[in-house]
Amino acid sequence: MEILLAILTGILYTTGVYLVLRRSILKFIIGIIFLSNATNLLVFLSAGLVQGSPAFITADTSPQLQADPIPQALVLTAIVIGFGIVVFTLALKYKFFNTTGTDDLDQLKQTDN
Repeated sequence: MEILLAILTGILYTTGVYLVLRRSILKFIIGIIFLSNATNLLVFLSAGLVQGSPAFITADTSPQLQADPIPQALVLTAIVIGFGIVVFTLALKYKFFNTTGTDDLDQLKQTDN
């Protein structure tokens, strides 16, 4: 299962970098979303997958069989930060489109002096 998630992480990174390098601002924003999700999955996978018990320790279970709560908390924080970045870039795209009237960055080669 971990190898499939590692392959999925690589595919998400590859797609994210490809979309960030495109000319359209909307594709750039989608690329940021893919990169954010790939990073979250990478942090989650770095702790290892533990099947079974949640991160609560009871008297009858050993701590070795429990899930690590630190990567889960980091991923939750990264999701909130990633959502904030996406909302900021969407607001920036909205203002950019209202100012220039285009979404394509190649049409901005001429500047006003």
